[in-house]
Amino acid sequence: MNIEQTLSAMREFFDTNTTKDVRFRINALRKLHTAIKQYEQQILHALKTDLCKHEFEAYATEIGFVLHEISYAIKHIKRWTRPKKVKTPFMHFKSNSRIYSEPYGVVLIISPWNYPFNLTLTALVGAIAAGNCVCLKPSEHSAATSDIIDKIIGESFSPNFIKVIKGGADTSKQILEHRFDYIFFTGSTTVGKLVYASAAKNLTPVTLELGGKSPCIVDESAKIDLAAKRIIWGKLLNAGQTCVAPDHVYIRKSVKEQFLASAQKYITRFLGEAPEKNPDFPKIINEKHFQRLCLLLTNGTTIVGGQINKDHRKIAPTILTDITESSPIMKEEIFGPILPVLEYENLDELITLLKQKPKPLALYLFTTNTKTEQKVKTQLSFGGGAINDTMVHLATAHMPFGGVGQSGIGSYHGKSTFDTFSHHKGIMKKSNCFDINLRYPPYKTKRIKTVKRFMK
Repeated sequence: MNIEQTLSAMREFFDTNTTKDVRFRINALRKLHTAIKQYEQQILHALKTDLCKHEFEAYATEIGFVLHEISYAIKHIKRWTRPKKVKTPFMHFKSNSRIYSEPYGVVLIISPWNYPFNLTLTALVGAIAAGNCVCLKPSEHSAATSDIIDKIIGESFSPNFIKVIKGGADTSKQILEHRFDYIFFTGSTTVGKLVYASAAKNLTPVTLELGGKSPCIVDESAKIDLAAKRIIWGKLLNAGQTCVAPDHVYIRKSVKEQFLASAQKYITRFLGEAPEKNPDFPKIINEKHFQRLCLLLTNGTTIVGGQINKDHRKIAPTILTDITESSPIMKEEIFGPILPVLEYENLDELITLLKQKPKPLALYLFTTNTKTEQKVKTQLSFGGGAINDTMVHLATAHMPFGGVGQSGIGSYHGKSTFDTFSHHKGIMKKSNCFDINLRYPPYKTKRIKTVKRFMK
């Protein structure tokens, strides 16, 4: 594929102003919604092939999520695209000021393998709603899902409007050598830095949805059994291969044993006595990641789990104790079904420790103490999170989702996705009826007093 020709054709199409018509955008979103419904079974099959996702999990976290984003965008797009009137300072009398949302142009979306349908199409929804032409680069590691995305897009849209480019790391590197008007990347921090460096060569604005070690804090006031249930659910979704999965738990020593007992109970209740053999439990995406996780199993003391299924690349949910901050498992994002549990005694000391670490994509706090809740929310910086639950904060179109610091730049979901793919252009329109000479030379001393009155 000649990428330069593809981008050139997209720019020519964008310059026709077709995508700036709101009716065109709505029709495109409706067409995408219809195509997803039409290919629902093929999408489910692809997700089963790539990650062994159960139909319920695949629909709830991938297909249904995207369909909701599309419906939400269609419902609100006319209001989003309407010029917003804002106040004009009196010193500019007589004028009016408005903010116009306009598309960037030709944008690039690079998506990962862990939620290959959701994280590709959710970003696409906002790019379409904002009026852009889109180049999609799905992950080569989730090849079956990439193929069905390519089929859906190829049958639904002109390649001058939306084009899927498949391939591996070399293809991504080649694509990034070309100029785009915006780049949206979801993936690891390591690759995110490379994308950022490539974008900087052309001063291309970016959104980087990365990751990090998202902690859970469980204090002695929490409903421990419920906390364990919700943490284990969040950890086991997609076998822990989720950017906002609970990475590790800090728990008050006084309730640690109760938590461990409940966590073991729910692992068995959710997945049976041999989770690594459960056909509905997702698999690790490839051999490289499987071997990396197997090595992490050697950390600390195994409380439950540790069994592996080499033939199907599955690892039983594993809880580790006797972990310290210097343990190898605490040096990298786990991205798998392994949960280290660490003790803490003093919340202020724990907050000081967490402040010294890179800002995580998510943080979860389990407590019924409002003072503890307020302290954690206000003193720690993180992308987003939840109180007394995990993962749920990203499953809404009404809040932005994104990282901060090393966990990412920018946000999306709902209107935030539209805003991410839009340039907000401010325009002031001045009346021609009269002209105030105050601002024009020659300046006189008395004019300073007048200016100070208006600009205080």
